[in-house]
Amino acid sequence: MKKTTVIDENTPPLILAGPMFLELFLNTMLNNADTLMLSHYDEYAVGAVGNANTIMFMMNILFNVIATATSVVVAQYLGAKLFEKMNMVYTLAVAVNLVIGIALSGAFCAANPLIMNFLHVSKEMRPYSMIYIYIVGGGGFVTAVFNVMLQIMRCNGYTKIGMWVTFAINIVNIGGNYLFLYGPLKFLGMGVAGVAISTVTARFLAVAVLIGFFYVSKTGRFSLRYLNPFPGKLLAKMIKIGLPSGGENLTYNLYQTTLLSFVNAMGNDSVNARAYCNSLISFAMIFSNAAAMSTQIITGHLVGAGKSEEAYRRVFRTLRTSLPITIALASVNAIMCRYTLQFFTENQNIIALGQMIMIADIFVEAGRCLNMTFVSSLKAAGAYIFPFIMGLVCNWGLGLTTGYAVGVVLGAGVWGIYAGTATDECIRGLIVMYYWYKKKWWGKSVVDGKV
Repeated sequence: MKKTTVIDENTPPLILAGPMFLELFLNTMLNNADTLMLSHYDEYAVGAVGNANTIMFMMNILFNVIATATSVVVAQYLGAKLFEKMNMVYTLAVAVNLVIGIALSGAFCAANPLIMNFLHVSKEMRPYSMIYIYIVGGGGFVTAVFNVMLQIMRCNGYTKIGMWVTFAINIVNIGGNYLFLYGPLKFLGMGVAGVAISTVTARFLAVAVLIGFFYVSKTGRFSLRYLNPFPGKLLAKMIKIGLPSGGENLTYNLYQTTLLSFVNAMGNDSVNARAYCNSLISFAMIFSNAAAMSTQIITGHLVGAGKSEEAYRRVFRTLRTSLPITIALASVNAIMCRYTLQFFTENQNIIALGQMIMIADIFVEAGRCLNMTFVSSLKAAGAYIFPFIMGLVCNWGLGLTTGYAVGVVLGAGVWGIYAGTATDECIRGLIVMYYWYKKKWWGKSVVDGKV
């Protein structure tokens, strides 16, 4: 196996964060391309796909149970130089997530009608949402493998491959969208179904490229012989890491899904305002997300190598850069949204709702930056229980109650829902930062030399 790229306290942030930033930017462009192209096809389709993507994100969270554990275990084992055990980790992670992916794809397709009822999706949007879930959800197992492969390559220092693969996904997806919505295949009348097919096709090609690069770069190998005898203790360890992390993300998405049901009851303009604003908001998240992801990898390597003090300082260095930039990006979004929302719609009511959302989002992004930075680093250090508990308490105890009180009871509407999210993100962010500051995570490394 090829010797892994050295990642330590001296690794320049841009080595990892730069390619990740471009990868996330391209991924955001991909999502926005879908929204923009659908907005000129059928405005109901935009809100419908927004509803469906909320469910797809929930599926993605479940896939990330093993993918998150893979990133922690791989980073710490590489930091501890346990190279001889890596092929077993790689094979186990891909095999388990593939099985989970197939099972969940079938389950979500079977539950599609129930999902539509739970979300109170309007009759105009329901057919679009359902067909999108059947196609993209049915191909969810491809995303399951993609998530694991991306984590494996990142932890080995190959962050640029994610950037180039995402660029290719953009090209394939936009080209496919054009063919089905406006191009030679328009006569088929597939619309949203065509967009869904483009999405699944692009992800399948991305998985093929990642697996090919995995072998060409000699990062490792996949073989069922690495699972004989079956590494049950390693799988139990990965599940122990992944379940709290996945549980934290799952409870957050269930909480967001519940908030979405409140928004759906406010009318189609509110649903579309949320969908358009989330497209713009995604740009404000990119820098802090890339910085947090790169710091997570470095933290895992440092903790695995027994350098906890260096990891402690490195995370605060990340925050000093990412927080001001994130707030600045969210502020620019709020100032410019009156104009940028016009790329998606001419409906002045939607634009007015969007302006209020974007003001509330400045506070959402400040808190989210804290959470992404410290929660990802806590997971990398092996402290995965505390973020789960805080997510459960703050999402439902603060975010949901405040959002419902302000948005529904007081009648503020969709921006009140975002005010609840801001309350959750800011208070939870300060709590996890204090936990990191007090070094409560010391001694929780998952590396013990045994599997």
